Amino acid sequence: MSVTLTERISHAAEQLTKSERRVAEIILQQSQLVAFGTVSDLAQAAQAGVATVARLALKLGFSGFSDMQNAVRHNMASQLEPAAIRIKTQAGSSLENHLQVELENVQQTLGGQEPAKISAIVAQLGQLKSAVYVLSGNASRGVAQQFVEDLGALRPNVSMLEGNPVQIGRSIAQFAAHDVILALDLRRYDAWVIDAAAMAHAADISIISIADSVLSPLAKFAQHMLVVSATGAGPFDSHVGTLALLNFLNAGVAEKLRSSAADRLSQAEEVWHRENLLQDR
Repeated sequence: MSVTLTERISHAAEQLTKSERRVAEIILQQSQLVAFGTVSDLAQAAQAGVATVARLALKLGFSGFSDMQNAVRHNMASQLEPAAIRIKTQAGSSLENHLQVELENVQQTLGGQEPAKISAIVAQLGQLKSAVYVLSGNASRGVAQQFVEDLGALRPNVSMLEGNPVQIGRSIAQFAAHDVILALDLRRYDAWVIDAAAMAHAADISIISIADSVLSPLAKFAQHMLVVSATGAGPFDSHVGTLALLNFLNAGVAEKLRSSAADRLSQAEEVWHRENLLQDR
């Protein structure tokens, strides 16, 4: 199986300089510019020099810019039609535009995942001897909290990891070796989330990272890294793809823990029914 451009960037991420990372970000975010522009266009967009682009191409295993450009064009071959639709509708704020953008967020997020990696993550999240802690930036806290609620309905010991640095440090110090953190954030990344992930990594806690780029600062701390599409049709990032991915992970855990999860859900339903806590109308 050939190595994708995204995988090349991910593997080389820790060896890239700041200017090379800016170029790599442009490659990931603006594939049309790379595919149909010049080396000078890419350098200018990344506020870097032409020599920086050349060095990055070599670090990624290409013979030069032209070789890298051909790889980008090949990668775009099956995506040109959706990209053209986005370009034509990007300036508008119609319902059709939002629908197209969000559908693509879900398609790119779920379609871009590796089944083997998903299976390994589901196995971690479904390991009942391990506690699961969710670490999230402010912007993604809503979908993170929903994930905690849903996963907590399927299994015990699921909670948000939050508080000031002292509280977070104390919590991490008390983690068991087999506990796991799911860290979620989109650029611009909350500094405290990165600091907490670094602290947990130093304590040898397993981290699953979810972000919108393989160059996210969360990536270097992750045992498993999942990338989501977060393109917003309006002024804000979209969390629709992220929510779809989290729902997919919960569905996998539900299947893995089918018997115990069913008992847990039934017990909750009995309490809700007995106490008349929910109404159907």
